[in-house]
Amino acid sequence: MTVDLSRYVRQMRYAPLGEAGQRRLVESRVLLCGCGALGTVLANTLVRAGVGLVRIVDRDFVETTNLQRQVLFDEQDVADALPKAIAAARKLERINSEVTVEPVVADVDHTNVEQFAAGMDLLLDGTDNFETRFLLNDVALKHGIPWVFGGCLGAEGQSMTILPGETACLRCLIPDPPPPGTTPTCDTAGILASIIQVTASIEATEAIKILSGNTDAVSRALAVIDLWENRFTRVDLTKLAASSNCRACKQGHYDWLDGEATTRSVVLCGRNAVQLNPPDRSAVSLDLLAEKLREVGTVKQNPFLLRVAVDAYQLTIFPDGRAIIGGTDDITTARAVYARYVGN
Repeated sequence: MTVDLSRYVRQMRYAPLGEAGQRRLVESRVLLCGCGALGTVLANTLVRAGVGLVRIVDRDFVETTNLQRQVLFDEQDVADALPKAIAAARKLERINSEVTVEPVVADVDHTNVEQFAAGMDLLLDGTDNFETRFLLNDVALKHGIPWVFGGCLGAEGQSMTILPGETACLRCLIPDPPPPGTTPTCDTAGILASIIQVTASIEATEAIKILSGNTDAVSRALAVIDLWENRFTRVDLTKLAASSNCRACKQGHYDWLDGEATTRSVVLCGRNAVQLNPPDRSAVSLDLLAEKLREVGTVKQNPFLLRVAVDAYQLTIFPDGRAIIGGTDDITTARAVYARYVGN
């Protein structure tokens, strides 16, 4: 297929990339897990750069508090109660119609992550939780797919690139996730949009290096940035890669991908909300559920989700039975609310 590269002429003039690198970008396929703050910047950058296919998987919908830092969304997306993946894809298709954007409204877990990663050249971290990151780490190691980790809190960001078989992996650096409640969250520590832009730009540039064939230029270090203090730190990980007896990359145990270390309920960062996943992933008829719930609260529905405000809670239900219960950060309470209004 003949591709018009004229829109990328400024990018191709950068010598390490050139026309050959650009053509490799056009032929590349990327899985982006999470389309919030980091994810929207990553998607925006890669689609504008001409990456051939970007598959965006995200479990959430757009809210007003997202607009401070999630660059692909606007107030109309909030009013329409659009899932983030759908809203992002609609914007991106208007930015670059030559790129294929695949939006998927789903929660990434051990039952589906390999399906989403199949055929991809790179995995990108746009998430806000350790569980998904450890899943990405496992599937990357198992299938030999490079991936880029990124995370932000307050005015600090971190990024690390993992090349399976060459570099340290995430579990070399963080063997296990910190216990709940032991680390700050965006709800307690806040977050600045500027650190999102910087961290996602580092991630995106690492992605472009890999996809364009410039793996020699990929960082072998953990980048730590504190924008408030204007401090940039580079932690060399080459010795860690050589000395680690990592359970994942050295011993070949994929605890998260095997489902041994997973959970089915998640407290959402900064949201006063809990996500619930049905164990059997039973399909839900949104039309029938809307008819039932109109008797107890105000219902809003679109093809992708149903929302109902009842008592002090806001329930968002997806066609696969997954739900986000707003108004509580207590998992037991969220399950009780789900059972009361949706069913067991």
